[in-house]
Amino acid sequence: MALRNFSDVTVGDELPERVFTLGRGDLVNYAGVVGDPNPIHFSDHIVKMIGMDDVIAQGMLTMSLGQNFIIDWLGDPAALKDYTVRFTSPAYVPASERAVLVYQGKVKSLDPETKTGTILMTVKQGDRKIFGKPMATVQFA
Repeated sequence: MALRNFSDVTVGDELPERVFTLGRGDLVNYAGVVGDPNPIHFSDHIVKMIGMDDVIAQGMLTMSLGQNFIIDWLGDPAALKDYTVRFTSPAYVPASERAVLVYQGKVKSLDPETKTGTILMTVKQGDRKIFGKPMATVQFA
């Protein structure tokens, strides 16, 4: 896929919604790859003991899914210049089903001098927002 052209984008454009699902196995695999042995990502016993609702996905995993969402729309990983989120609510991953995370985005602003833009995102699990103010600065062709 080629890098998205600046001339093809306008303020207010919406990125195609993307749905990611996560299961417990995904959390365990991610924990192994990044070296995160925290049991809140896989142990029902531990999360109940500390009073949490359920096992939670790693914040950096949910953040990286948002990065993939933006990059897939842009067409080039190098075109993502900056990406920030605030973690406001955990993504719960029950044992009996996959967690469903919905990623949406909209072009907030464009700079014709630099051919860059700002993308605002919304990430939800059901009615809960997972991130506060997720935003990306992107480079267009």
